Amino acid sequence: MTGYTFSLIGEYLAGQVDSYFAVLTRTFLAALVFLPFLRRRWLNWKLAIQLMLIGAIQLGVMYIFYYRSFLLLTVPEVLIFTIFTPIYITLYYDWLARRFSPYYLLTAVLSVIGAALIRYDALTSDYLLGFLVVQGANICFAIGQVAYKQLLAKQTEQPPHLAIFGCFHLGALLVSVLSWFLFGKAHYPEHPTQWAILIWLGAGASGLGYFLWNKGATLVNAGALAIMNNALIPAGLIVNLLIWNRDTNLLKLLTGGGVILLSLYLNERYTRRRKP
Repeated sequence: MTGYTFSLIGEYLAGQVDSYFAVLTRTFLAALVFLPFLRRRWLNWKLAIQLMLIGAIQLGVMYIFYYRSFLLLTVPEVLIFTIFTPIYITLYYDWLARRFSPYYLLTAVLSVIGAALIRYDALTSDYLLGFLVVQGANICFAIGQVAYKQLLAKQTEQPPHLAIFGCFHLGALLVSVLSWFLFGKAHYPEHPTQWAILIWLGAGASGLGYFLWNKGATLVNAGALAIMNNALIPAGLIVNLLIWNRDTNLLKLLTGGGVILLSLYLNERYTRRRKP
């Protein structure tokens, strides 16, 4: 998720629109986009339930943590605390494989350092709870990516992602409906801009964005997947700079981006050397 999306949530939704309603809207719109593409030929009950569980964790529960964090932290603090996801991906992937890959962990940590060089800003004095909430979101996001990658790798006949991905969003929608019913408040969007942002975040960022991201996760190794979670940060800043003309510290961007690219290079070099 780019810095521009973070800013949209922080400026227009956080504290103004009920976070559970925002999550419900996003997951509903994402499901609405992909449910028509479901195909029974590629789905069985076991696969459908597994996809729903992955979507419930990676999107549904993650969004609940994520939106709550904006009530506890400033936007820059949320941004800096999201950079630890590569470490969780590496550790979870190794745990599933019953192994430990120190080199992948090293490159993941290197990508975290690169992202920190770009994102670090002054922190408020009371941020511990917010930090823990963001880590909850990071862990859910990491588990979902690895689980989706592993699930698709185990299929004897590879299904088209488009034909099954609606189940992913359906799982997220079920979590968001339940959480809104239990904890939601009557704080709904009052301005067309807020509705427009929710529509974009639902159909675009949540719908198409997660489809492309998870599909890409199945095409790369675990180390590259971990690093690319932080490679989004310089990419998002470049987009903001070129399209939205936002102020960006070019020195921090180039330095941190260079470290992330170095971590990706080292990861790919190590992966190639491991192949027979």
